[in-house]
Amino acid sequence: MSVPDVLRGLRAAEEAAGRAPGSARLVAITKGHSVEEITEHVLQHGTFPLGENRGQELRDKARALPGQDWHFIGPLQRNKIKYLAPVTLVHTLEVAWQAEEIARHAEAWGRAPDVLLQVSNGERQKHGVSAENLRALYDQVRQTGLNVRGLMVMAPYDDPAAARAVFADTQARAHDLGLSELSMGMSDDYPEAVRYGATLVRVGRALFQ
Repeated sequence: MSVPDVLRGLRAAEEAAGRAPGSARLVAITKGHSVEEITEHVLQHGTFPLGENRGQELRDKARALPGQDWHFIGPLQRNKIKYLAPVTLVHTLEVAWQAEEIARHAEAWGRAPDVLLQVSNGERQKHGVSAENLRALYDQVRQTGLNVRGLMVMAPYDDPAAARAVFADTQARAHDLGLSELSMGMSDDYPEAVRYGATLVRVGRALFQ
């Protein structure tokens, strides 16, 4: 599979869902891949947000590929937030202190990234804020001055019915908060995510096969 294949899949999923072409956008997940691989497999096909999950790897790639739109998709550790200066959107904010740290660093950066709140998918070992604490976190993050653009969720693997339920629930929670951005879906399940309103799909493995 390649970027053109994924883009065709996105357009087909949008059409099946009765959505406008381009309403679901590809975030190319480049973690673990070299600058040369990113250039060959992704950038030759157009301009897309690039997603990284490690702070230092993000820092080094942003230096090597200036002018790209970088998203952060990994766990937010206190000592790694300093590396997020190039980022325009953080997908994985799940507790208030993370927002406070990003806002503090943003004063030195001269700009702050937008953020998505990562919602728990119900699996105990996974990251994310619980449904009952989502509204409180939303209010706390807004108090830091950061712009909350939407929600992110990782669906359970190898369980399509559970994934659909998680996508539908996250879509409803975003609607309740008046949020329009939904980061949902990966290489194996992004067509279903588009059906439930995903505006950003995080695809990595399928782009580099």
